[in-house]
Amino acid sequence: MNNQAYTVSDAIVEELVAAGVEVVYGIVSVHNMPIYNAMLNNENIRIVTARGESGAVNMADAYARATGKLGVVFTSTGTGAGNAAGSLSETWNSGTPLLHITGEADFNYIGTDQRYIHESKDQLKMMDGVSKSAYLLKRPKLITPFMRKAIKEAQTVPTGPVTIQIPTNFQAKIIPKNQLIEVSTVQDSESSINLPAELVEKIAVAKRPVVWAGNGVIKSGASEELLALVEKIQPGVVTSGSGKGSIPENHPLCIGNFAFFPQFEELLKKSDLLISIGVRFRAGETNGWTSPVPENHINLDMDPNAFNRNFDTLYGVAGDAKAVLQEINKTLAGMDITPDAAYVDEVKETRQAVRDDLHSSIEPYGDIAAIMSEHLPINTVLVTDVTIPGYTWANKLFDIHEPRNYLHMTGEGIGQGLPMAIGAKIGQPKKPVVLVAGDGGFMVNAGEMITAIQEDTPIIILLFDDGGYGILKYYQEAAYGRKTSVDLKNPDFVMMAKSMGFESEKVTSVEEFDKGLANAIASRKAYMVVVDVEVVGILDYKDSDEYIRSFRPHGE
Repeated sequence: MNNQAYTVSDAIVEELVAAGVEVVYGIVSVHNMPIYNAMLNNENIRIVTARGESGAVNMADAYARATGKLGVVFTSTGTGAGNAAGSLSETWNSGTPLLHITGEADFNYIGTDQRYIHESKDQLKMMDGVSKSAYLLKRPKLITPFMRKAIKEAQTVPTGPVTIQIPTNFQAKIIPKNQLIEVSTVQDSESSINLPAELVEKIAVAKRPVVWAGNGVIKSGASEELLALVEKIQPGVVTSGSGKGSIPENHPLCIGNFAFFPQFEELLKKSDLLISIGVRFRAGETNGWTSPVPENHINLDMDPNAFNRNFDTLYGVAGDAKAVLQEINKTLAGMDITPDAAYVDEVKETRQAVRDDLHSSIEPYGDIAAIMSEHLPINTVLVTDVTIPGYTWANKLFDIHEPRNYLHMTGEGIGQGLPMAIGAKIGQPKKPVVLVAGDGGFMVNAGEMITAIQEDTPIIILLFDDGGYGILKYYQEAAYGRKTSVDLKNPDFVMMAKSMGFESEKVTSVEEFDKGLANAIASRKAYMVVVDVEVVGILDYKDSDEYIRSFRPHGE
């Protein structure tokens, strides 16, 4: 930093750098210009400019999920903060550690109803409704501890987005620069993990064990420990959507993201032990919380509030999944465990059965999924928007082999896939990033395509165009015998993509898709493959029960 006076904005940037922040996303505004200027002075942070606040939050969210780092996003006041709200809700749903820094009206105008530019009735309350927590800076000199508290809270279990509001007139305020502000590195000594002997015994004697792996495995970096447990006790492994990649999905005992499929439910019904690790047990993945969870349920989670939240827990172990699994594995290592060979075969048969059934019921898209698996490298990061192809077969038939290589909309809001793919690519520039999207949702944030070009993030977009909101067509016709507001007039997607700097082509058959995806991979550039669903084939939903159950509204 140069010799200019030290300001609130300078302190904000210094705290971000000290927290290891390398990239921020956002929209510059008259209500945050001093902070942007401070970032230019500091020169340690890359600034990514989105085309809208909603997309900026999605990019920061995906960056955090793909890297395990803190996501940071800047928005303007009032309208700008409001534009971010929907995407912040997604971030809250996913439990992503994210810091949202937004402006506010000059401090003396807050709450006065004088119609200060961009004023909201109660911006803090609005932000609190979509964040883990939200705070307003009330005294400029308190900015350093204010920032540290917010950064720590975003990363503290249960992790989530924290919004901080910095009044516009505070941002350029000159404040004393503290020569030394230290945070003690002395922490309370962690007590050793005490596992009840009967808990370990239940694991050791189980003949039909099932492991349900969630995002908690990925967040704690516990994949190696999970794999060691699997090799020791030979369970059937099912993953939540957010847990895809916690164990390589080509592992013969990994059933995958098929928790609500009848074949797995039958296996679970006959199991004598369930070990769930960092699982939210969302309604859509448990058939509205009707999964036949056995009485012997061991639940490992960092958040003690997870126990008995959706399913009864016999043993709840609160702690970091990596540390808890290490202790379990250490204890089991000295025990003679002989897995039931017949059960292991049954798990492998279940793994194959759910895949075969889904593949055959969604043709020709089962073949398209197979082509993706054949052509795309095993380290590919897959992003699925809220769309029929994404939520019914791409998130199941495309295997994920590494943690943090699958991102989806946990809150199920449409249109966030494109900016999330951009954020993931910025976070993991050496990995291919592929987005599966539908035409309806894609147009919500289509303008972010130009952000991908400007930021040199060559993602691949697989756009499935059925001319509307496909699943809602089915729901309306099934419920009312007619439909409304679901057929959409679309642009020429190939022309649109090319106008924004993407290479693009339309495909009308499985064979053309094969060539189109190969072209996209070979180009090493931003590429969009538009799949004409009406020509390739519209599925008969009535014959695809598992297919439709992915989208069944919660409670039905």
